[in-house]
Amino acid sequence: MPQAAPTFTPTHRAGYCAFYDECGRNPEVNVSLVPSKVPCLSNTPARVATGALLTLLRAVCPELVRENETTRVCCSLAQLGALQLSVALSGTVLSRCPACARNFANLYCNNICSPNQSLFTNVTRVVNRTVQGVPRAAVVEYQCFYRQDFADASFTSCRGVRLPATGGYAIDTMCGRYGARLCTTQRWLDFQGDKNNGLAPLQIDFQLVPNGTRPGDGIVPLGGRAWRCDQALSAQEQPCSCQDCAESCPPLVAPPGPPPPFRLGDADGALVLCGLLFGLLALIFVVASLCRRSKKDAAPQPAPPERAAGCSARLGDASHRVLARAFRRWGTLVAGHPVVVLAAAVVLAGGLSAGLVTVRLTTDPVELWSAPGSRARQEKDFYDRHFGPFLRTNQVIVTAPGRPSSGYESVVLGAKNFSGVLSEEVLRALLELQERLAAATAWAPAAGREVTLSDVCYAPLNPTNPGLRDCCVNSVTQYFQNNGTRLAMTATQAEGKVTGTVDWHDHLIYCVNSPLSFKDITALELSCMADYGGPVFPYIAFGGYPGSEYTEAEALIVTYSLNNFPHDDPRHEWVLSWERRFLEVVGDFQRAHGPNLSVTFMAERSLEDEINRTTGEDIPVFATSYLVVFAYIALALGEYTAWRRVLVESKVTLALGGIAVVLGAVFASMGFLALLGLPSSLIILEVVPFLVLAVGADNIFIFVQEYQQQSQREPGETREQHLGRVLARVAPSMLLCSLSEVICFLLGALSSMPAVRTFALTAAVAIAFDFLLQMSGFVALVALDARRQEVGARGGPGGPRAGGWALGDPGVPGWSRDGHGVGAGGRVPEVLLFLFLACAGLYLTLQVPVGLDQELAMPKDSYMLQYFAALNQYLAVGVPTYFVTTGGYNFSSPAGINGICSSAGCATDSLTNSIQYATRFPNVSYLAIPATSWVDDFLDWLNPTGRCCRIHQFGSLKGEFCPSTSSDLSCLGGQCLNATRRPSVEEFERFLPWFLHDLPTLQCAKGGLGAYDTAVSMDTNGTILASRFMAYQRPLRTSQEYTAALRAARALAEEITATLRRVPGTHPDFRVFPYTVTYVYYEQYLTVVAEGVVTLALCLVPTFVVSFLLLGMDLRSSAATLLTIAMILVDTVGAMALWDIPYNAVALINLVAAVGISVEFVSHLTCAFAHSTEPSRVERAAEAAVNMGSKVVAGVAMTNLPGIVVLAFAKAQLIQIFFFRLNLIITLVGLAHGLVFLPVLLSYVGPGPRMPAGDAGGDTVAGAEQGAGLALSNPCFEDKDKDKDKATVPGQG
Repeated sequence: MPQAAPTFTPTHRAGYCAFYDECGRNPEVNVSLVPSKVPCLSNTPARVATGALLTLLRAVCPELVRENETTRVCCSLAQLGALQLSVALSGTVLSRCPACARNFANLYCNNICSPNQSLFTNVTRVVNRTVQGVPRAAVVEYQCFYRQDFADASFTSCRGVRLPATGGYAIDTMCGRYGARLCTTQRWLDFQGDKNNGLAPLQIDFQLVPNGTRPGDGIVPLGGRAWRCDQALSAQEQPCSCQDCAESCPPLVAPPGPPPPFRLGDADGALVLCGLLFGLLALIFVVASLCRRSKKDAAPQPAPPERAAGCSARLGDASHRVLARAFRRWGTLVAGHPVVVLAAAVVLAGGLSAGLVTVRLTTDPVELWSAPGSRARQEKDFYDRHFGPFLRTNQVIVTAPGRPSSGYESVVLGAKNFSGVLSEEVLRALLELQERLAAATAWAPAAGREVTLSDVCYAPLNPTNPGLRDCCVNSVTQYFQNNGTRLAMTATQAEGKVTGTVDWHDHLIYCVNSPLSFKDITALELSCMADYGGPVFPYIAFGGYPGSEYTEAEALIVTYSLNNFPHDDPRHEWVLSWERRFLEVVGDFQRAHGPNLSVTFMAERSLEDEINRTTGEDIPVFATSYLVVFAYIALALGEYTAWRRVLVESKVTLALGGIAVVLGAVFASMGFLALLGLPSSLIILEVVPFLVLAVGADNIFIFVQEYQQQSQREPGETREQHLGRVLARVAPSMLLCSLSEVICFLLGALSSMPAVRTFALTAAVAIAFDFLLQMSGFVALVALDARRQEVGARGGPGGPRAGGWALGDPGVPGWSRDGHGVGAGGRVPEVLLFLFLACAGLYLTLQVPVGLDQELAMPKDSYMLQYFAALNQYLAVGVPTYFVTTGGYNFSSPAGINGICSSAGCATDSLTNSIQYATRFPNVSYLAIPATSWVDDFLDWLNPTGRCCRIHQFGSLKGEFCPSTSSDLSCLGGQCLNATRRPSVEEFERFLPWFLHDLPTLQCAKGGLGAYDTAVSMDTNGTILASRFMAYQRPLRTSQEYTAALRAARALAEEITATLRRVPGTHPDFRVFPYTVTYVYYEQYLTVVAEGVVTLALCLVPTFVVSFLLLGMDLRSSAATLLTIAMILVDTVGAMALWDIPYNAVALINLVAAVGISVEFVSHLTCAFAHSTEPSRVERAAEAAVNMGSKVVAGVAMTNLPGIVVLAFAKAQLIQIFFFRLNLIITLVGLAHGLVFLPVLLSYVGPGPRMPAGDAGGDTVAGAEQGAGLALSNPCFEDKDKDKDKATVPGQG
């Protein structure tokens, strides 16, 4: 139990004092932030309070005033004045909770002025002083006895009070080294009584006496009433708010979290449903197959006669005849004038490509992935317009792997463990780095000047004319104001009977628990505030610490905050230049300290720099890829008869021509769109050529190999007519694919994502140009190549030598009708296999992660990958998130103020209270630290008990603002408000600008400069156009978490908006929205799944429609085409889950391209099946697979695969994942479905063979030959065409 020490207070009696009046400064206090005047020993009766003393007592300590009887006190007017200053200092941070402020003031009012002071006070140490020539004993230490319950109640009322400017607790500043987390009643009082805290004028030993006991010697512990924080002090006042007092909070219901995974019992629900779906489809198919077979076995039927063509079929055949006639005439015309046509194609492509000189290459990720009209872009533009762009962050993370930790025994603060990175050696290295960066200069070429850190740094407390010391730099060495001398300081410290040495360890222990302290409690007497004047919160400067044990941190984090300027501002070049120098200096530091320290770093410009670097480095990879494809096309297009004729029979000219057509189409499309004002991007340069090459090469192979297979001219047919006849056979199929793809991509251009829209539009125009150039320039090249080959043939000019071999020729071994799997024995397993793959793909599609982690945007050798790994491992707090209010809200009305603030009297569902509720459920809201509130601090700043808001009462400055640091007599009694209340509209508008530009000081810590001067945007009339309230997210690691955080923040903002719109005077269009720098990148993931489904569905529509129209309104074939492409997409997305490919806008671009490539795999085969004249579906499917499948393999699969494989060697992970892996999946899956599943499907559901048009069932031989093309079975049509062709090119052949 507490005992009274030897005493200078012999009389402990009611109505007696222990000390009275002032006896000068305390000689034992060297550094104090306020005058350290101590009282004089005086164990005498209390004095009567009258006049000015009574008036001031009524204002400062109203509980001590006896209205109906004589008021006695133990303090003089000077003491009460000093007490008023002390109460005002504490009231600055505590007044937002009236019960706490009153309880705290009562403690000191009783200590200093209570008429019964001697009952609970025991003076234990004095020093002799002479005051006005009279010897006096000055009290330098005393014991103060409190009842435990009284002290506990006072502490409890204050422990939850918030600091709106930091989001932390006021108790953090009032409990010394323990901070809010470890603070107790005893520790709280001990700090108040510690003469070394910079505020206490003398040492006070607080003794807490258990209830019902007394320490003896007549001492009676101070007790009495302490207000609970949820109690109102009077009928006119309000209890503390929920944010400051947990007891005031309404019952909070935890918000619903993400829905649990869908399960059926203990099984994965999606897996069960997909399994049941496969079982159902397999059962239906097997039963249907058995029934069909049993019918055939029971009653063998003769082969069904060919069905007569219906109306739709006749219409379709007619359209084919028109197309074939047009292409035949066109081919004959081009072959007759190849040079002219080729020149015209080159001029057209070259002319359009000239538009590339005006192209704008978009590299800004915001412009690429966020539509200008999107919500995130509009909110970003609003934020930038009113508050300026988000600050630029430059960061260094230092760890010391392998360095052992060490223990430290502090004389003052006890035993602590220090991690290996928290050693003086590392701190000095870190200090050296910051000194080099402070001295670093960078040359800005456009500005023609050297740029220093002070030119570009964020200086919150001196924004107009910053020096190096004003720059906001957060690091552990800022606890020593980045001063090596202070880091090296030591001092002798006496703590009770123990004497020892204190050094940087002690100061650091103190500061991490009390970062807002202007003076520690050690003999070092150093401030914890950073050199620029602000606090350094440990969760920003340290990383990888357990709980709140910051001295055990595994990482030290140095953060430079730089101003962000618009791109058209000359200072934008300044900050880019200095960041480049920052990277050089830190890179040198990393190399110098590499053996002992792990140093990771980044600058704001690093992400874009690394993407641009790897793009340049991967250009040779793309070039190699194109060369490989070119070599393959050159060899594959040839038809070889002997080794000695390889140079003659290889198609180098055609291969070059094919590549030229592709590049011409791409450049022409980009140039054409550039002339229309549309920008391009790197992803277009990387994807569109491959896409057009896949589409174009397929058409090239089909045309050239058809020409080789139909190498024998008909009697009397010229070379030009021969070429026209071959073109007529294949061009309608090429038109079917190209038209489907063009319409597909045009519909894909409806996407809201700029990159997807630009890609789809460029692809559509490029494929259209590719088809036109193939029909003109490439046909002309084939004509010239045929003429060359005829001239080079030994056998004379009769055409290519028969009997050669070409890659993709259906005569090549392995391409047989029986071995393809279309036969009856292999069809059922194949269908079941592909049904299983489709259902498995559907299930796996649901497992594909949505998003793009920023690490994937970096090459594998990037220094940024090490930084991201360290960031994810060590960072303890997330990015700041602002809740922004738009115009239309009346902040100046009492109802408007109460709708925003979180102190006493504010609405329970106010903006800041709602955010504070959300931080209680960080796993749902993703918010960790409540919002800072300029409204709350403005109200505290106006509090008349403090000296923050004062007005000059007379003199030349009459009516002007009087700073808290001013001692001008004209400021006395000039408080802005005469009582604690809400300001009027006029007062609000007058005082708010003063608050926003008031520098925070010890006398007034609530000044708004630095914390809030940029948080309110006003017009010239003082109308608030926008304001912001900053909270902090919890650490986010993956793009899925960033997306979920955005979704949760928007939901919270919408709730706040609905609440504030009910405040009288609020405009209906007013709203609150969340904003942070990452939202503009992650907004796309809120809708990318739905948008992807819609985009891909729109891409499938033209495939079906065009197939339906060009295949003679054949519903079955068109449906088979649509189903196969859909299965290709499903299986492709499912395979993404197996190969760790996330779904995002880049993947969507490739999936849109996959639709185009799938059309090539599917439509040619369907077209060949539809116009085959074989007697049964199986034989027609086999013929289509053999004849057209070989061309598809050679033209699509084998064209894509060599180039895709080369991309595996690219440095950029984006290229490896989304171009190598995904395109390889697309090609292999498309090949399997097009060559295996589709023929089998058509053999079951395809239309039966129909009677050739123009034939009533007689001669089918001629019909078969003509029908092998595109229903060109009318002999009259054939003859007339030949006559016209001969008339067009007389005398040739």
